[in-house]
Amino acid sequence: MSEHIYIAVALAALLAAPGLAVEAAPAPEVPQALRDVGIEQRLGASVPLDLRLRDESGEMVELGSYFGSRPVVLALVYYECPMLCTLVLNGLVSSLKALAFDAGREFDVVAVSFDPEETPALAAAKKETYLHSYRRPNAAAGFHFLTGDAESIRRLAEAVGFRYRYDPASDEFAHAAGITVLTPSGVIARYFYGVEYAPRDLRLGLIEAAEEKIGSAVDQLMLYCFRYDPATGRYSAAVLNLVRLGGVLTVMAFAGFVIVARSRETKTSACAASGRAENG
Repeated sequence: MSEHIYIAVALAALLAAPGLAVEAAPAPEVPQALRDVGIEQRLGASVPLDLRLRDESGEMVELGSYFGSRPVVLALVYYECPMLCTLVLNGLVSSLKALAFDAGREFDVVAVSFDPEETPALAAAKKETYLHSYRRPNAAAGFHFLTGDAESIRRLAEAVGFRYRYDPASDEFAHAAGITVLTPSGVIARYFYGVEYAPRDLRLGLIEAAEEKIGSAVDQLMLYCFRYDPATGRYSAAVLNLVRLGGVLTVMAFAGFVIVARSRETKTSACAASGRAENG
């Protein structure tokens, strides 16, 4: 984005900060380049799996070829973005590196450029960069960087509620930052906003998108204790579930105490009876 766009975004964030007395300040005018830009959640909607796109080698592929068996992390970016898209991809890979799950085994990453002028060569270079950063065996089978024509990009962006705008003055795109997690059948399951994604949140999102077919017993307990908040794109503690879990653990602890106490009492009584028999 151009410098004036960054200033406008920073000003909007500052004015929205809690605790600041801004009642008397006039509402700042949204720059033209930022109008109609954002992410509109469409949880439960499906992406068009029949879309024809190009992979890193320039071959035509259907979007549906990356779905079917694993959840998918979708990132709408453009490869020559001077800042924000790189931060999105950096944040995503940084979070993925903290997970025990492997791309290409438990999930796939699909990045799609929303600039129809970008080429498979740019996509291939971007993929190589992030494979080098990810550094996991066979990761190439789990990372996919695609390009497409304007109509295919429009359909995909509309399906996930991703709104962007080309700014002729800067020759760049104004766009929001975030990623989307989809089920193996292409249904939108979770949105994560910004350029940094908590590994715990992303792990839970992948587990839920996979219909809990991946993850451990501890992960299932985490899903009980934490609930996805669509407003923030994060997992927050489910207070009622925590209270219930605390009650169950308390009852279990008390039951365990009673069992141990009764066991000791029985053992003591048996020893005393044995002693009396020997003395008699």
